[in-house]
Order: sequence, then C-alpha cells, then structure tokens
Amino acid sequence: MKKLLLFSVLFIAITANAQDTDAIKPAAKGVVYGTTVIESDDVIPVSDLESKMTNGGYQGKVSGKVTEVCKTMGCWIKIEKADGTALMVKSKEHGFFMPQDLVGRNVVIEGTASVKEVSEDKRKHFAEDAGKSKEEIKKIKGSVKEVQFVASGVKVVD
Repeated sequence: MKKLLLFSVLFIAITANAQDTDAIKPAAKGVVYGTTVIESDDVIPVSDLESKMTNGGYQGKVSGKVTEVCKTMGCWIKIEKADGTALMVKSKEHGFFMPQDLVGRNVVIEGTASVKEVSEDKRKHFAEDAGKSKEEIKKIKGSVKEVQFVASGVKVVD
C-alpha cells in the first residue's frame, strides 16, 4: 500500500511539473503565447522603449522582431534593437513557452520593462540556454545593467 501511495504521489508531482514543449503552438500570425489578449492599440516600437521609461520602468506594449528563442524551454526571447543589440524578454513567472520558429517573426509583447543588473553567472546561464559554445560562454565576464522585459503575453503579428 505504501508503495502504491508513494508511486501515486511521485506520478502526480512529475506530471504536474512537466511541460510538454512539443505542445507549444507554432508561430503564425495572430497566435498569442501567455495569458494576455493583446490588442494593437498603444504599441511602441522597441527602439522607443528606453525613451518611454520613467523612473527606470515601463508598462505597456512593445513591438519588434525576434532574433533568438531560449533553446532549452522557450521561456525567453530576444527582440532586435536598432543598435544591433537585443532586448531580453522573459515570460512572466515561466508561465508560458514559445517555439523556435518565432525567430524572424514580428511580435507585440505586453508587460513591464525595467533596468536589471545581470550577474556573470546569469549571463552564462542565458548563453547556455541559447545553445552557445563553451568557448563563447567562457568569454562572458562580469555583470551588466540592461533593460529587460517581463511579458504577460506575446502576439505574433507577421
């Protein structure tokens, strides 16, 4: 009886925490990832984000082109900025995941932007998630301050 109970508890714990990343919808116009239904009003381009931030923050909608998706789980994306760098966009509380075919697509994200200090360890973790080589990861040194976006939703617009 104890074995059956233990097995049942273990099974429930594993299935409750498991995410079937194969079930993530492929990127297509109109697909929304997350819980927010994103309307197309009040959207600013990613190039305007930093100028719209007040007191180090911004809440609203931003548009841009996806350049990278977390290869491990699809829990973050990067959006191309005009200067060639990218805006890190994380899903709120790992609440949703995005597919690899989102790269190259234009999206609208809704959520909150803020300036964050990203430690060397966290930068290396993100590089691992992105599938970077060991040599590239070894080159990462020190922490950096950057604007990051926590999204409650991401909508594919084309």
